[in-house]
Amino acid sequence: MPEIDTQAFLADLHALRAIGRFRTGVHRPTYSPEDMESRRWLMRRLEECGLAPTIDGVGTVLGRHPGAGPHLLVGSHIESQNEAGWLDGALGVVAGIALARAGLPVDVCAFADEEGHFDVGFLGSRSAIGEVTEAAIDGSRNRTDGTPLREALQAAGLAGLKRMQLEAGRYRGFLEMHIEQGTQLEAAGQRLGIVTGIVAIWQFRIVIEGQQDHAGGTTMAERRDAGLTAVRLLAAIDEAFPRICGERSTWTTGRITLDPGAPSIIPGRAEILFQFRDVSVPVLERMEATLRALIRESNRRERCTATLEEISRNSPALCDPGLMGALSHAAEALCPGGWQAMPSGAGHDAQNVAKVMPAAMLFVPSIGGISHHWTEDTREEDLALGVRVLGAAAARILASADFADVDTGSAAKICDETRT
Repeated sequence: MPEIDTQAFLADLHALRAIGRFRTGVHRPTYSPEDMESRRWLMRRLEECGLAPTIDGVGTVLGRHPGAGPHLLVGSHIESQNEAGWLDGALGVVAGIALARAGLPVDVCAFADEEGHFDVGFLGSRSAIGEVTEAAIDGSRNRTDGTPLREALQAAGLAGLKRMQLEAGRYRGFLEMHIEQGTQLEAAGQRLGIVTGIVAIWQFRIVIEGQQDHAGGTTMAERRDAGLTAVRLLAAIDEAFPRICGERSTWTTGRITLDPGAPSIIPGRAEILFQFRDVSVPVLERMEATLRALIRESNRRERCTATLEEISRNSPALCDPGLMGALSHAAEALCPGGWQAMPSGAGHDAQNVAKVMPAAMLFVPSIGGISHHWTEDTREEDLALGVRVLGAAAARILASADFADVDTGSAAKICDETRT
């Protein structure tokens, strides 16, 4: 078992936390000065660990191990949501540094813009597997202020750099350590989660057209109020979805915009951004069918017309049974009975990397389940345990003469259950 220097690991986490510090969290939006400073910090750390660091044309940092294979790829991302937590993403990258420092033959990556500040979505990991075209980069903008991605890359000093492509044949797989961003582990009194699969996110825009009119002069019987229709439709969705969803399905109304949005004007138009998530495609399909049926019913009953537009959909990613087995074996050895298998309710770079190589994730608890907020935190003893388990699992995978011989244990059964 490798000797992981947990004190150096924690020191690195806190050093990264100091870049863009916001209260007890961080503020490192993609390509901000703080984000680029954190990438330069990372490249120095990688070099100190004996890796050869590079940064590519979208800001993804990769540290390559110089030795012969087999290798593992380990990492996550280091930019943050606005005024958010210090561990989301950063934990997985710094864990990679710790494994490299322990002498394991790993490459360490920090994919750019996992947090989605730009509308191309999972820019770094999708670019690294060849899914992002130059045209997509040309058309992408910052979701908040509309800055073109090309302009942001120029300002960050990345324009003209070649985009990195992962050498899938170089790796036995990809490991990503992450905070849970939920309450399951804490509620169950468990210290580790072996991720069985990563949810797909299906996103839609619902537009409701009514009639803008005077709030005082138009009687209630005459109104075509797009806002009221939107509220009734969302209430119907919230009533219907629990009857057809999965155990860990979620659905979210992220934004409701009323036009013109004035107190004395009946809104003539409403726009809703709506998404749902699950790890099972049949469940996702049921949810979509139900959503479409509810919109048809709304159009039958209401005076306003609702239309549904698909924004994006991706596929759930089931974690690799062999990698899950190695993580499970290490977790049981270092924390007997203190771990559980579980799906991830959030999207991660691992779901994209899983398209080109085996991938798996390890969760540590989030205090109070809080994430995407500056109070996000995890106990240091859980952070240290997590990186030790990650290191032990990595060593087991790398030492196996035949990767297929890595003991899957209960992980294969859990993975089969997730598929159904």
